[in-house]
Amino acid sequence: MNNIVENNQLLPQPYIDKMASILPKHLSLQEFVDSCHRPLRRAIRVNTLKTSVEAFLLRAQEHDWKLTAIPWCTEGFWIELDEQEVPLGNSFEHLSGLIYIQEASSMMPVAALFHLFDASSNATLLDAAAAPGSKTTQIAAKMGNKGLIIANEFSASRIKMLHANTQRCGIKNVALTHFDAKIFGNWLPNTFDAILLDAPCSGEGTIRKDKLAMKNWNQQAIDEISSVQTGLIESAFHALKEGGVLIYSTCTLSLEENQQVCFSLQQKFPDAVEFVPLNDLFDNATETATEEGFLHIWPQVYDTEGFFVAAIRKTEKTDPERSNKRIAKMPFIRPTRQKEAELYAYFKEQFGINDIDGMLFIRDKEYWLFPDNIKPLINKVRFSRLGIKIAEEFGNYKKSGFKTQHEFVTAFEKQATTNIVELDAAQAKEYYQGKDIRDVETNGASGEVLVSYRGQIISLGKALNNRLKNNLPRELIRDKNLFDK
Repeated sequence: MNNIVENNQLLPQPYIDKMASILPKHLSLQEFVDSCHRPLRRAIRVNTLKTSVEAFLLRAQEHDWKLTAIPWCTEGFWIELDEQEVPLGNSFEHLSGLIYIQEASSMMPVAALFHLFDASSNATLLDAAAAPGSKTTQIAAKMGNKGLIIANEFSASRIKMLHANTQRCGIKNVALTHFDAKIFGNWLPNTFDAILLDAPCSGEGTIRKDKLAMKNWNQQAIDEISSVQTGLIESAFHALKEGGVLIYSTCTLSLEENQQVCFSLQQKFPDAVEFVPLNDLFDNATETATEEGFLHIWPQVYDTEGFFVAAIRKTEKTDPERSNKRIAKMPFIRPTRQKEAELYAYFKEQFGINDIDGMLFIRDKEYWLFPDNIKPLINKVRFSRLGIKIAEEFGNYKKSGFKTQHEFVTAFEKQATTNIVELDAAQAKEYYQGKDIRDVETNGASGEVLVSYRGQIISLGKALNNRLKNNLPRELIRDKNLFDK
């Protein structure tokens, strides 16, 4: 193969030489290099916890957004739009959690997971490297907010972003942890029904959105990170139940970080590892399928980032070394039946919400709702955040009651039937700017109300005569370049 390429300003020559040595014979090296220099297509995923694909398509027509279906994700679309005045991230659809802005190839690992795993099962899953939350939110939508997802992130600075994205998307079946994912195999062996390990990697496939991604590329870094990945996949495999499915993925292209990591797992557990081919994941998947059935996504094939996805089934239990760990006592207790009844009666009377699943816990005067599946794990691992905070109790000798929390609204808004205040476009923009709304028709509502725009609940507010007090969380406030419809 001729390694001399034209029009290359971004890729180091040693990297090009390496890719030339592993590029499938039916693909062109020049097309690979050219694709790395093209801008990445924008893509979004419809959040079916909040809306349907059909309803979103109608909204997209109103905006004159041009959509192209992504073959491996029924909720995913490439999107063409003019972002000069309103960035997609400031659209109402994004701010309200109706869509998630996500690169198309990064939707593939979750698609592969539920190609092999029953999304409707009451399962416990691990997303081992979860931030910023694109795949966690995709998993939650596929599961219909049922079961449990342990979303782990090693980087402390990214935990806040992970929580913000799960909150915006109305997710209630997630528990956040903050560990090096290598601990799960020793701490929770043979525990999870399915695991997604979207491993930290060298990011060779991301150059289309990050022109500096390859600036410091070198083989030594590849070898070092592949060693980390090998440790992570072994731990994840130990943590997986017998019969469970592990999806291993990266946004890189080198064999050392992809195929060889999977082969190392097979060599260590030859009787327990089964590679599950993904050749039939979608039409034309065979174009990037390896001999083993892994998907090695070259960017020119589907016009995406470079990516890698492998599916592994665990055919028998494994027995890792156990680690001694100290877990602090969980600072939550179950409320009395009377308090639980009072809170749920308030939600029913105030908002018409009366079907609240999950286990209710209390800490001080905060009420939290935990997924039912968390019960066997409560004393086995420390959580950074568990479930959703749904209310706070206030009271003195003059007045007492409950103050509803934003997370409760985002998770249960579809049930709401009463005390909903509808805003117009101008008012909705002001609300997202953190302003109180004056001269608004509250239709006799009083106290806590649900604030809505175009039939979609935004957040909570407090009705005071003809004024609506703004209760939008500070992290959701945007001060400029907002939507106009």
